[in-house]
Amino acid sequence: MAFGKIYLFPSLLSPCAPAEVLPQRNIALISSVTYFVVEELRTARRFLKACDRNINIDGLHFEVLNEHTQPKAVEAMLQPALEGHDIGVISEAGCPAVADPGADLVALAQRKGIEVVPLVGPSSILLALMASGFNGQSFAFIGYLPIEAAKRAAALKAMERDIKTRRQTQIFIETPYRNNRLVADLASALPGDMLLCVAADITAPSQSIITKPLSDWKKSTYDYAKRPAIFLLYNR
Repeated sequence: MAFGKIYLFPSLLSPCAPAEVLPQRNIALISSVTYFVVEELRTARRFLKACDRNINIDGLHFEVLNEHTQPKAVEAMLQPALEGHDIGVISEAGCPAVADPGADLVALAQRKGIEVVPLVGPSSILLALMASGFNGQSFAFIGYLPIEAAKRAAALKAMERDIKTRRQTQIFIETPYRNNRLVADLASALPGDMLLCVAADITAPSQSIITKPLSDWKKSTYDYAKRPAIFLLYNR
């Protein structure tokens, strides 16, 4: 029996019609899959219904893969593919397996010789980098910065060093309610001529992607509280 495939379905970054940001092929494929591995069940069910209102959600099989999932459970999630069924992987937002627990399932599928099919869709990391004006040939995604003051200061110094010595764009995120504090911390701790890009509400009507020196951010008025945002640092 041939193995099923693992389809990596990008999801929405913000509330909008799927057809505005996803190819028609994705929407057609997603309607043909009955086994899904998802990061958050409620979000995934809502996304599937947005893609095709005729999908019978109750007839689908879901497994939840998040940061709390045990390795043994991940292996069991591949069983439908071993039995010939396709599996769709859906992240909480954006592209599965990129800064996402779905990477664990993909790694295991590769080891077992199961075909993995990445599909086109919005990635906040790449969309922010595209619009920032920063180095797109050398960049690093750091994820969340440490919360503890000393560790955060060390992380900022490390990013500053990599920007200066490696000419590498640094990309990172924060919990939305701490976004404003992060911008203020960056403006206080790093050189004023360093460039910060804040990309908020990507793909939404309220999308805002602004690049300017930290010295300008320090005296600017802004409010990114409760808005999903991604941050990029660079210096020319």
